[in-house]
Amino acid sequence: MVDTILDKKGGDLVLLDLRESAIFTDYFLICNGDSDRQLKALATSIAEEAKEKAKTIPWGLEGESANGWVLLDYGSLIVHLFSPAMRKYYNLEELWHDAHVVLRMQ
Repeated sequence: MVDTILDKKGGDLVLLDLRESAIFTDYFLICNGDSDRQLKALATSIAEEAKEKAKTIPWGLEGESANGWVLLDYGSLIVHLFSPAMRKYYNLEELWHDAHVVLRMQ
């Protein structure tokens, strides 16, 4: 999924390990998209790649690219796609500050 995000020019990528902090998932993968169109392309590409390569589909899909936030729930991994403004608003990295940062790419 990281490669898919990078291919679609997603930015400010962070992978948080929540295994010691949460019971509902193991990881958050968070990234920015600069526009509604880019967020939609990221969500579509991630879902297609996961289906093709990992033979899995999201358990849930929430939010809308037009609102600046899309969530794809794969059970042990939840992918958050944000506009920069919505990412700042939700501030998941601060909310889950005790999580271990596995990967950070600007």
